[in-house]
Amino acid sequence: MSQTEVQIIKADSVVTADIANSAVTDAKISALTSSKLSGALPAISGASLTNLPASGKVHNLVINGSMQVAQRGTSSTSSGYHTVDRFEPKIGNVGVTPTQSQQSTSTSDTPYQNGFSKFLRISIPSAGTANTNAELQIRHKIESQDILNSGWNYKSSSSFLTLSFWFRCSTNQTFYVYFYNNNSGKALVLEFTASGNNTWTKVTKQLKGDSTLVFNADNSEGLAISFYAYHGTAYTNNRALNTWGGYSGTNFSPDMATTWLTAGASTFDITGVQLEVGDSATDFEHRSFGQELLLCQRYYRVLRDSGEDGIGYLGLMSYNYDVNSVTTQVNFIPEMRATPTADSTVGTNYYRYYRNSGYVDINSMSVLNGMGRKGGAFNNADSGNGTAGQAGGIVLNNSSAKIAFSAEL
Repeated sequence: MSQTEVQIIKADSVVTADIANSAVTDAKISALTSSKLSGALPAISGASLTNLPASGKVHNLVINGSMQVAQRGTSSTSSGYHTVDRFEPKIGNVGVTPTQSQQSTSTSDTPYQNGFSKFLRISIPSAGTANTNAELQIRHKIESQDILNSGWNYKSSSSFLTLSFWFRCSTNQTFYVYFYNNNSGKALVLEFTASGNNTWTKVTKQLKGDSTLVFNADNSEGLAISFYAYHGTAYTNNRALNTWGGYSGTNFSPDMATTWLTAGASTFDITGVQLEVGDSATDFEHRSFGQELLLCQRYYRVLRDSGEDGIGYLGLMSYNYDVNSVTTQVNFIPEMRATPTADSTVGTNYYRYYRNSGYVDINSMSVLNGMGRKGGAFNNADSGNGTAGQAGGIVLNNSSAKIAFSAEL
């Protein structure tokens, strides 16, 4: 028997395996001791093992990078958080009205074949104007404490975070991704392109540490990531690539080509966004819809949305604090990132308060009382017309009625 062969003793047989040239296929072998081995085993090296996550370190620091969750809606022509959770498009001053939307991949799309059924799109209906103050970007913010506790040695220039994402654009050019460390006021920008027009491309970029970076042990903004579809010259001044430098409101990136903006009905698509500790990208950390929703609810919480759930009871007990004030108490599980603000819709008779064998119509349920991260109470902003001490229930009485809270970064 050669030194690359080993006899494996089983209860009823002896198996000779060539360790160097073949694999042992019986996965149930047990109680194998050195006395049962003939010959020496070759040394096993892990040098060729790749794509292994760093031990004990957070994998994907991005929440909802697969674009599954969209609590606010699936399409909007407004700037800000209006569609996909945790991703904030900032759009304006391009001469046309852009749209942000959550879209579905097709079975022929490469991201779909890698487990991504949704993506976020910024689109323009026709050729835009390259105004100096034009901006089209998608921004994601990460809490400072999450970066601090990720395992990244952010003070070292030889320690890295790796950003990876799937990207497609209708007209290809050089685009930029911008990182901003709010605690230190330092920023860094990298460039990326697709492999062609209307072609899904996986982009991987490394983000090095720097001795000037600061991440606090709190829930404030620690690291913002911005994907630029276009920035006008009021925001660009040939900023150096891959170098941490001071923040400048007039210099986020090198000057950008106007190709994509002025081409016509252009689209800018992104999904599968992952930020992880290490200098190489591992496979995307797919989380279930329920897991992603729970993580998103730290930042945005919908109690009920008639557009999604239909007209009906809120499901919480309400009562008249006095003649006009209808109070509803709520608990947040999990707790929200910070004391939230109301993001409830307002309209004529949007809500109805049933009490004492009758009801009263209410236009707004947006006044917060004693609200904190773990919960509190909210009130009507107009008359509740009842008797102090009466109890009842709130009904969402219009297809546009929604009661929600926001604690976004």
